[in-house]
Order: sequence, then C-alpha cells, then structure tokens
Amino acid sequence: QVQLVESGGGSVQPGGSLILSCAASGRTLSSYIMGWFRRAPGKEREFVALVNRSGGTTLYADSVKGRFTISRDNAKNTVYLQIDSLKPEDTAVYYCAAEVSVFASRRASEYDYWGQGTQVTVSS
Repeated sequence: QVQLVESGGGSVQPGGSLILSCAASGRTLSSYIMGWFRRAPGKEREFVALVNRSGGTTLYADSVKGRFTISRDNAKNTVYLQIDSLKPEDTAVYYCAAEVSVFASRRASEYDYWGQGTQVTVSS
C-alpha cells in the first residue's frame, strides 16, 4: 500500500503558475501509474493528467493541454504537476492518485490510492 501527500497549492492570480507535488511513502512509486485529478466547487471530480511508470508517456485532459505538465521522479518517490497560465476555471482541489493496473486510465474509479488534496485558487 502507498500513502500519497500533495502539496504546493495556493492562491494565485490569473496567468500565474504553481508546481504541485505528490510525495509517496510506503511503497516505491515506480510500481504505479500516477494521475492528477481535480474537483471544482459544485462539480464532479475530473481527470487532469497521467504519467506512466517510467515517466515516458503522459496524457492530458483537453482543457489543460499545453498549460499543465506532469512529471515524476521515481528516485524521489514524487510526482509533479506544473501548472502555467492559470485561469479562474482551474480553481479546484487537486488530487494525485496511484493506479496498480497496467492500463493507464482517465477514470478515477480505476485508481487505487488517493491523496488528501491540495487547494488551488485562481482569482484576481
């Protein structure tokens, strides 16, 4: 079993940037496909990005493509989400999640372990 802890959220102005981190403990992060999801106020949780075990393959939601970058450092047991050109509609709680399956999925139900989330607020 792996424990995940997100950090790096905060309040920023539109156009700003943040780097979210997800630190894993309990098991080696390289055992998992890693994803980032978010839940905006009053909305369903939605897929943001995922990265495969080696870090060589990534996938993004259309709404964040070109602005968000997911990466991982398996030696540090950490996954990152670089968020640039932030928009008010990016305001949400951001969660990292770990998937045991060999098939990378955008579906939250496929992920086995979740962090507690970190709040990102974009406002002028």
